[in-house]
Amino acid sequence: MGYFPSAIPKESHMPNDPFAGRTLDDLLEEARSKYDVTFETMAAGEHSLEVLQLADMEAYVERLARELPPNTPLELPFWAKVWRTAIILSFFVQKLPAQGRNLLEIGAGVGVCGLFAAAHGFNVTVTDIHPDALLFAKIGALKNSLDERVRVLPCDFTTDRLGERFDVVLGSEVLYMDEHYRALTKFLGAHLAKDEDAEIILAKEYTRKAKKFFKLAERDFAIRSSTMGFKSGEDEKHLTTIYRLTPRGS
Repeated sequence: MGYFPSAIPKESHMPNDPFAGRTLDDLLEEARSKYDVTFETMAAGEHSLEVLQLADMEAYVERLARELPPNTPLELPFWAKVWRTAIILSFFVQKLPAQGRNLLEIGAGVGVCGLFAAAHGFNVTVTDIHPDALLFAKIGALKNSLDERVRVLPCDFTTDRLGERFDVVLGSEVLYMDEHYRALTKFLGAHLAKDEDAEIILAKEYTRKAKKFFKLAERDFAIRSSTMGFKSGEDEKHLTTIYRLTPRGS
């Protein structure tokens, strides 16, 4: 089943998938020209996927630091890391009805949540501001035979508009910069479908605070929350808070 986006308004500035038509081998060659990469098997819910990862994140960061000119700040590759919250959200999204529904993932990094959503049956648009995040996400879609359900698009949710609305808008760990809260709230409202079943689902690490965002968001959205978690090893426990936002009056 192919990807069928909803109608796009004339004023849309919908970007194109930058990797449309390219093969898995071609994209892997591009990724390997920049990074030492490997596929890692990740499981959530009923699905297991092969996700492209940096083979050694620590070594890559050390190399970046060595190569930087003096007094230049180090830009850490946060887009390449799969946060534990994303795995919990990937499990959660598989509890939602997916047939015939469109899902947008914002700030997606390598697109783990979007890939699992596509495996579950959603038609998925994965977005991020970093071009190599989109490269990794596209490789993941092709590697897992999900390319007919996944497109990747460059998008900065603080400034851009896609000119399209979605049944579900998904975001994992996108609430870490206070100065973006107002823009994010406006973006979410502009991209959620006008349907009683449409919702925004945001997940964050349990101890992270984002009170200012929810104070802004509650003006336009009804907000429900729940906590999910898992243990890694014998002692370490990771808790995630999942927020479900629906327009007030729906």
